[in-house]
Amino acid sequence: MLPLLAFAAAWRAPAFRAYALAADLRLLVAVQGWRVVGFGFLALWAYGILPAMFAWPAGVGDMIVGFTTPWVLGTLLRRPGFAASPGFRAWNLFGILDLVVAVGLGGLNAALATGAVGEVSTRPMAALPLLLIPAYLVPLILLVEITTLLQLRHAARVR
Repeated sequence: MLPLLAFAAAWRAPAFRAYALAADLRLLVAVQGWRVVGFGFLALWAYGILPAMFAWPAGVGDMIVGFTTPWVLGTLLRRPGFAASPGFRAWNLFGILDLVVAVGLGGLNAALATGAVGEVSTRPMAALPLLLIPAYLVPLILLVEITTLLQLRHAARVR
C-alpha cells in the first residue's frame, strides 16, 4: 500500500509525471512476462504448502498474463496503435484484477485460518522468500500496470 501512496504523491510532481509518461511502453508490457512463474503457486499447492483457494486463482491469473505477454508485446511492436485498442486496455485491467484477487484471497484465507494442526494457509506468504511477492513484486507490477493505463489515458487526451 505504501508504494501506491508514494506513487500517487509523486504523480503530483510534474517531473515525475513526465518521467512516468515517457517510460517505454514496450518495457512496461515485457515486464509482465515474469508472471509465468505463477505456476509456482500451483506447485506449492500440490505440495500442501498453499491452499487451493489462493493458489489456483493467483497462479492461473498470473500464468494467463505471463503467457499472453509475448503475443501482446509482439502485436504492440508490429502495430503501435494496438496500445489504444480495447483489447490492450482489457489485458492490463485483467492484470490488475488478477493482482487484486490474489491479494484479496490471500488476506481472506489468512483471516479464515483457524490455526488447526495440519491446516494449509497462506502463512508461508508471510515469510521469506515468498514474502517478497506480496511485499515487493505485487506493488511493483501494480505500479507498472497503473503507469501503462496512465500513459494510455494521456495519449488519448493528446489525440
